[in-house]
Amino acid sequence: MELQQYILALKKWWWLLVAATLLATVSGYVGVSRVPRVYQATTTVIVGQGLQSANPNSQDLYISQQLAQTYREMVARQPIVSRAAEMIGLPYVPRAEDISAWLVPGTQLMGIAVRDTDPERARALADAIVQQLILQTPNAVTEDQARRSFVQSQLASLEQSIQSTEAEIAAEQAKLDAATSARAIQEYMANITAPQERLSTYRATYSSLLGSVEGRTNYISVFEPASTPTWPISPNVAMTVLMAAAIGLILAVGGALLIEFLDDTVKSPDELQRTASLTTLGVISRVTDGDGKNKLVAVQEPQSHVTEAYRALRTNIRISSVDEPIRTLIVTSPNSREGKSTTAANLGVVVAQAGNSVILVDADLRRAALHRFFSLPSKEGLTNALVQDELCVNGWLQETEVENLRVMTSGPLPPDPADLLSSKKMRHLIECLEQEADLVIFDTPPTLPVSDAAVLALEADAVLLVVEAGRTRRGAVRRSMESLNRAGAHMLGAVLNRVHSKPPKGYYYYE
Repeated sequence: MELQQYILALKKWWWLLVAATLLATVSGYVGVSRVPRVYQATTTVIVGQGLQSANPNSQDLYISQQLAQTYREMVARQPIVSRAAEMIGLPYVPRAEDISAWLVPGTQLMGIAVRDTDPERARALADAIVQQLILQTPNAVTEDQARRSFVQSQLASLEQSIQSTEAEIAAEQAKLDAATSARAIQEYMANITAPQERLSTYRATYSSLLGSVEGRTNYISVFEPASTPTWPISPNVAMTVLMAAAIGLILAVGGALLIEFLDDTVKSPDELQRTASLTTLGVISRVTDGDGKNKLVAVQEPQSHVTEAYRALRTNIRISSVDEPIRTLIVTSPNSREGKSTTAANLGVVVAQAGNSVILVDADLRRAALHRFFSLPSKEGLTNALVQDELCVNGWLQETEVENLRVMTSGPLPPDPADLLSSKKMRHLIECLEQEADLVIFDTPPTLPVSDAAVLALEADAVLLVVEAGRTRRGAVRRSMESLNRAGAHMLGAVLNRVHSKPPKGYYYYE
């Protein structure tokens, strides 16, 4: 298939594309509306006390990062999760896949996320998990809390001792500065030495205790507490519906193209040309369903675009035979019910309306139809003329309401139509009809079921093949062409009949 064929196929199946897309969109929306909304609460903790230290060393930072990796692995483990659930009164243990943790690269920060269908429950569980992690640190036990309180009290006492000792040293230093005798100077210097030694001891002890309190590495604190989420993270309604619509459209496009690929019917003049090297002399839109006279649009609706298409067909036939004017024309089709009789009747009308004398002969001796178009009796006609001892055509031609147009109906249907049409009398009848009119049009049976059309094609000047758009298969067209070519028929061209929409103007003319 060429690009233009793809485009035409999509235009043809536009309703399928729209219907499939709408159905997929609605189904996707209904489906996603029934899915429970999932909320996510996030909290951030910091491992270690690097930020509280004025001069953190690289060793402390490295250890804190390694500890953070350990705590990250502990977050979704059963002991932590079950205790956190018990802490907030959950009757069940949340799934591990609903809890996740990650580290911020190059930092001591660790994020913890909890997903739940209840936003408040997600927040409470996130905070409970953090509390359980804090309880896992060495500084979180009860004995350590008491020890920490004791250290804090000792630090406060040391601060007072340091301040009083510094004041004592300052007083003795003032006396030393004011002394004038060697004895006094030696005495004051001795008084300063002892407090300075105590001060050094106090300061060393204070620094050691302070380091034990503030220099902890295995320590977790909340940096950003969890908040109650207001918008769900799943499902993404807009994205889900959009994806459903896209999938529906893609499937519809694929289905339409597959149908077109598997459909081997003739749908355009180009396909006729590629299938059987047949020139399309006319493209006729579908005539309103009806029987007989209702399909004679050239009489009923002379200004319609369908009638104009038949006039274009008349013009193209005339141009195609400008060197050797056609006097006898066979109108046939590959299969039955493809519109050959309708085409023959309307073509005869427009040719007659152009001032030419026309005789329509119903040579379909199996399923006669022309008499219904013109409301004529069919009890006597072609078969009667052929069985008479003396051949005479005037007695079997019936006038119609269209000037210059006469019809020879089928007459009684014989048991052996092919033998009758291939007889010498039939050849003689054709010669007589040529003398009676400018153009004789024969409506014959379809070519594939029977050989009647091929038999008559030997005696006629040209054959016009009627192909129904979207129904006649390419193989049927090729087999019809082979049958007619074996009979030595002169193929004038084809008519693409019953096109569903009004064809482009250019399809009417092939000058």
